[in-house]
Amino acid sequence: MRCLALDIGGTKIAAAIVQEGKITQRQQISTPKNNAAEALHQSIALLLTEYAEQFDYVAVASTGIINQGILTALNPKNLGGLAEFPLKASIARHTDKPIGLLNDVQAAAYAEYQLQGRDKLANFAFITVSTGVGGGLIVNHQLLTEPNGISGHIGHTLADPNGPLCGCGRRGCVEAIAAGRAIEAVSSTWNDPCSPKEVFERFRKNDEKATALVARSALAIANLVADLKISMDMQKIAIGGSVGLAEGYLPLIQQFLNEMPEVYHCDLIPAQFGQDAGLVGAAYWVKDFLFAPLQGGGYD
Repeated sequence: MRCLALDIGGTKIAAAIVQEGKITQRQQISTPKNNAAEALHQSIALLLTEYAEQFDYVAVASTGIINQGILTALNPKNLGGLAEFPLKASIARHTDKPIGLLNDVQAAAYAEYQLQGRDKLANFAFITVSTGVGGGLIVNHQLLTEPNGISGHIGHTLADPNGPLCGCGRRGCVEAIAAGRAIEAVSSTWNDPCSPKEVFERFRKNDEKATALVARSALAIANLVADLKISMDMQKIAIGGSVGLAEGYLPLIQQFLNEMPEVYHCDLIPAQFGQDAGLVGAAYWVKDFLFAPLQGGGYD
């Protein structure tokens, strides 16, 4: 079946036809900033018109939380004028084909899961460590999305009750300690301030401050991995994102995890999909969820 896949992010919207995991006719536009809601309605209309008669269903991976077809976020300010955006209804104006929506990191998790031995791997997680920290959780072969769309927002689990205030309003979230934004919040206050990218360059040169800052981030992720293992019996976890895939970062997570009791240990792998993980994962998940004869259920 042919899927029109959309990946809606904070800065870009990617669109493509996806069939059996293969991407064709890919294009990318900027996410509208001015009069954002109306502009996004127009962008969706344009894309659906351009791909008319070329797809059998629509799959959307979006930043934020998808709940009953509405786009929102733990911190709605992050979405600007797109908070409480009726995403499914906007798409349905222009097609009568089936529509499925999910969070972009959930979609990426499902894409990564396709690369595993799914018959032997019941529980799998994907953690992205980038500007923020997010995740997707697969339990008993099923991607968790219901009932409110928030499953997988593991960057907002607790890392340090006395830590910095997170954008979600809670203090000490993993994201507030481990994310690229959190690294920059510290490195920008140094006497010789630098970007997160330069922090990692200094880390690889054994700079003391940079090493301590990167280790702080990696330890938070190692503890997150341990929490997922002990709470959900995860068998394997893929680590992705610009920070997560930075040279030297995954081995550091592994080092911290190895120092914990064996019951907390979990197989760690680097994520394999790049910028198109959302497109591919959404296409696979919506196809499985909407059309697999044994699954049934809704698709918001």
